[in-house]
Amino acid sequence: MDRQRLVILLEMAMMAALAIVFSQIKVFEMPQGGSVSLVMVPIALIAVRRGLAAGVITGLVVGFLQLLLGSTVVHPVQLLLDYPLAFGALGLAGFVRLSGYEGTKQRIMVLWSGLFIGVIGRFVCHFLSGIVWFGSYAPEGVPVWQYSLIYNITYLLPEMIIAGVVLTVVLSSASQLLFPARDRVA
Repeated sequence: MDRQRLVILLEMAMMAALAIVFSQIKVFEMPQGGSVSLVMVPIALIAVRRGLAAGVITGLVVGFLQLLLGSTVVHPVQLLLDYPLAFGALGLAGFVRLSGYEGTKQRIMVLWSGLFIGVIGRFVCHFLSGIVWFGSYAPEGVPVWQYSLIYNITYLLPEMIIAGVVLTVVLSSASQLLFPARDRVA
C-alpha cells in the first residue's frame, strides 16, 4: 500500500470515529429514532476532501458502528436502510470538489450543494424505512408517507443546517481541512 492510500484510510478512520463521538452529543432526539447532532460534519468533510468513495465508505462504517452501539432494529432491511445505507448516502456529498472553484462564496455554495445531495440520499433511506416499518406511529388520518416525510425532515433539516454552518466556518477559518495537500489553494 502506498503512503497516499494509507493517509486516506487513516483520515477516513479518524472521521468515522469523530462522527461516532459527535452522534452521541445530541441537541434533541426523536421518539422513534433520529436525532440532531454533528454526525454529518465528519462524513461530509471526508467526502468533500477525498471524494465520493471515501465519503460513502466512511458513512457505511459509521452506520455499522452505530448498530454495534445499540440502535432500533425491527427488520433486517430497515437495519440496512436506517444505518449503513443512510449514513453511506451522506457520502454522496463527495460528488462535489471544492478545488475547482475560486473564491469563498463559490466554495460555500458548492459545499452546501454537496451537503444537500448527501442529506437527500440519507432522507430517502429514512423516508422509505419510515413508510414501511414505522407507519404504525402515524396519527390516525395522516397518510403514512406524509408522517414519514414530516418526521424525518423534523430532525434532518436542523441537522443539515447545523452541519452546513460548521462546515462553512471550517471552510472560512481552516480551509486546509477540506483540501488534500496536493489540492490546496490559497
